[in-house]
Amino acid sequence: MAWQGLMAEFLQVPAVTRAYTAACVLTTAAVQLELLSPFQLYFNPHLVFRKFQVWRLVTNFLFFGPLGFSFFFNMLFVYPAPFRYCRMLEEGSFRGRTADFVFMFLFGGVLMTLLGLLGSLFFLGQALTVMLVYVWSRRNPQVRVNFFGLLTFQAPFLPWALMGFSLLLGNSILVDLLGIAVGHIYYFLEDVLPNQPGGKRLLLTPSFLQQGDLCPIFQLSSQGTWPRLHEVRCRRGPGPGSSALSATPKL
Repeated sequence: MAWQGLMAEFLQVPAVTRAYTAACVLTTAAVQLELLSPFQLYFNPHLVFRKFQVWRLVTNFLFFGPLGFSFFFNMLFVYPAPFRYCRMLEEGSFRGRTADFVFMFLFGGVLMTLLGLLGSLFFLGQALTVMLVYVWSRRNPQVRVNFFGLLTFQAPFLPWALMGFSLLLGNSILVDLLGIAVGHIYYFLEDVLPNQPGGKRLLLTPSFLQQGDLCPIFQLSSQGTWPRLHEVRCRRGPGPGSSALSATPKL
């Protein structure tokens, strides 16, 4: 019964957030079981472009470290926040816009990979989640966030608070800064520039994503079955400024 309850709760998570979270958990479990090695996952331009190990372009976003005290501490207190705001984004300003949400992942991933080359960064999963937090915080500037029950502040301060907390844990803030920078670029191109005099929307979701060709990958019904292709449509919904949030989130 407990397993069924957990699965039912998991299936309530929006499709893209569910898929990304599951991929991260499965990747970490595979490393812990020694089915995979972190050396097979990290981003290495030489191995990608010379040895054609193209999976590294994806797997470096899925691994957050080996199991241990540090991993469980981060999973319990640090990483749930970014995944929570990923879900809030998908249920809020991206509601009914699965294709646009997937495109944001792709845009962020490509830009982080290019910028990561300059900083010799090998794993970019944390940067991706910080980007999601940044976009959510800028689209919900009036929402007040309770930070671990210690501080309460406006949402736009959240990415910086997470970066400071990461610094207290002894982690490098370079990855966090990368996530904030890419998140700001996306927010500017998607939300700010189109609303300027003479501005226009530059980030256009590719048509192959909007046609529903890739959407069944992310769609799973509450009965645990895949829907038929004609039942899935990834069309544009409410604009980026819309939000379904009304309560004060807590970390």
